[in-house]
Amino acid sequence: MFFKLVMQAKRRYLLVFVVAFLTIWYFGGWYHLQNKTGVSSYSTELPSYVNLESIETGFIPRERAFTSNDPKVYCRMETCFDFSRCQHKFKVYVYPQEENNTPSPSYLKLLNILLESRYYTPDPKEACLFVLSIDTLDRDRLSSDYVRNLQSKIHRLPYWNDGQNHLIFNLYSGTWPNYTENNLDFDYGKAILAKASMSESHVRPGYDISIPLFHKIHPEKGGEPGSNSASSYPLEKTYILAFKGKRYVHGIGSDTRNSLYHLHNRKDMIMITTCRHGKSWKDMKDDRCDEDNQEYDRYDYETLLQNSTFCLVPRGRRLGSFRFLEALQAGCIPLLLSNGWELPFSEVIDWKKAVIWADERLFLQVPHIIRSIPPSKILELRQQTQVLWDRYFSSIEKIVYTTLEIIRDKLPKKRKRDGTIWNTFPGALVTLPTFSDSKEDFPFHIELKTNKFTAVIYCQLGIPLSSTSTLYRLVGNLSRSKNVAKILVVWSNDKRPPSRSRWPALPTHTPLHIIETGSAMEGKSSISQRFYPHKEIKTDAVLSLDEDTILTTEEIDFAFVVWKQFPDRIVGYPGRSHYWDDSKSTWGYTSKWTNDYSIVLTGAAFYHNYYNYLYTEWLSSLLHKTVEQSQNCEDILMNFLVSHVTRRPPIKVTQRKQYKEQPSAGTWSPWNDPDHFIQRQTCLNTFAAVFGYMPLLRSNFRLDPVLFKDSVSNKRKKYRKIELVGS
Repeated sequence: MFFKLVMQAKRRYLLVFVVAFLTIWYFGGWYHLQNKTGVSSYSTELPSYVNLESIETGFIPRERAFTSNDPKVYCRMETCFDFSRCQHKFKVYVYPQEENNTPSPSYLKLLNILLESRYYTPDPKEACLFVLSIDTLDRDRLSSDYVRNLQSKIHRLPYWNDGQNHLIFNLYSGTWPNYTENNLDFDYGKAILAKASMSESHVRPGYDISIPLFHKIHPEKGGEPGSNSASSYPLEKTYILAFKGKRYVHGIGSDTRNSLYHLHNRKDMIMITTCRHGKSWKDMKDDRCDEDNQEYDRYDYETLLQNSTFCLVPRGRRLGSFRFLEALQAGCIPLLLSNGWELPFSEVIDWKKAVIWADERLFLQVPHIIRSIPPSKILELRQQTQVLWDRYFSSIEKIVYTTLEIIRDKLPKKRKRDGTIWNTFPGALVTLPTFSDSKEDFPFHIELKTNKFTAVIYCQLGIPLSSTSTLYRLVGNLSRSKNVAKILVVWSNDKRPPSRSRWPALPTHTPLHIIETGSAMEGKSSISQRFYPHKEIKTDAVLSLDEDTILTTEEIDFAFVVWKQFPDRIVGYPGRSHYWDDSKSTWGYTSKWTNDYSIVLTGAAFYHNYYNYLYTEWLSSLLHKTVEQSQNCEDILMNFLVSHVTRRPPIKVTQRKQYKEQPSAGTWSPWNDPDHFIQRQTCLNTFAAVFGYMPLLRSNFRLDPVLFKDSVSNKRKKYRKIELVGS
């Protein structure tokens, strides 16, 4: 009897122990997943492991506790950064390159980007930030790009000052076998680290910046578009989850990758690894290596990327990997298995909208996580990967500029962009906070309701003003428009502008302003003054006109109606095209009348006033110099700018081909210059080289008034005189 009671007691204690263990395991694992992915409390057929709620307001970065006795480790912008150097302009000084010290190709790209950027200053007294010319990207002692004696070289720099206001870029730290994250083999002091594979425990919050790990072949500028830019369908691809990569038989990072074979089902989940890497892999291979290598050779990596809904991104020897950017570009939603990784630019990017987190210790729950995500959420995640790739990661230039703009937003008394701007198209790099701190002032996020525009007439030819001149008639046609708020004449000619009494009589509510720029202005190309953000422009809409343009009032009003529906585009009359010339391996420019176009000339076109600010303050000095030297191509450059920002073509209205009056005999016109066309073709190729790609996009879309050219009564038509205008 006693023995039986003992056995029953043991069973009860064993049952209690099992129940307690399962409870702790369940709620412990659930709590961790809830912290990583924001698990919802409801369930349908399968439990939900992810938060499906979209964040509509700005992204607010999390605060982390961070304590240390070392003031350098505890650096904040307020304690380790000299704000006084950044009071006027945000400029970057790059130390001169030392002889016999050639940086790696990747670091050389980075330096060239800075030297050609609008941030660069050759004067260290003007600099807010300092960047080393000494290569700091690879601090692995076993690497051929490792720079020795870096400590002594840095301390010889004249402005080092314990690293204050210095920015250091790094991709690799530590070395075999431990790959210690914070081991750069030199004391970086108070310098800001822009570093790949940063962990949450080592990043100095609000100070250091996590950047992505990128290949040596990552493009310097431009970059390839995302694979799903045109279409995000089909939602369900061949594989729901895929991974192909090397695994480590032992050492740091081996636990996660060595266990992935448990998820490989050869159907919709492909997890394949290889041991074939390193010089002595055969000596260290395990029992599974031969089988894994055979399975590895059966699948093509690019095919898996393009045909998978989710792409596994496990940690490597370090927390980050090249696979992260590869998945973003492919539109394959990254599923992260890298505990503690501080994701790139996490201060401003809301990664919950583009990636899924899983726990390395609970990786067997991955199938349940991804199968619980509905198609609508998959579409949202995939679309966001394309936005983030195109705006911040597709080139080294964008990675560098994003790093600089994050630092700029931390400066006191500066307008800051909220998370909505950073995480929605077109992104923060082309949304200048100096223009406005309100989204409503930008052309990207709202439907404009303004009913007024400012006409800017650029006068370069100096044609005498008379009652029969084109300029006189143009001003008269503008004054009859019910939508014009102001007429601004930019007089860029050596001659004095006509007196006010010689201009057409205008309604009292339509003022005329004349701005004299002369043949040239200090430090600026006179021809670019047509796009200067003059303080007289108070409206969102700008109608850019040449002095010899021959638009009627109805044409002006109709184009304005169209522009209000597309406020982020250039909308106008004269169309031109670009094309690739295989025989010369260059871009060509043509004014021939074809079925498509990629440029709408700004001699008769509407655009948003914000692009005046971008043109003047955002574009590279190399682009401005090209326009200044040629005194040409400013209209092409504006088209490059708008297409680059919006990734959309301009819009042409009606079938009008000619928008200028033919010059009279003896009158000089740039259109009569035989070198004019050659200059424009040269500009086209120069602009493409500076941008790093060709942003212009072709379109065969044209908008005409309702009943335009239809054989119906003229009384039924709103714009009755447009069809009478010669094409």
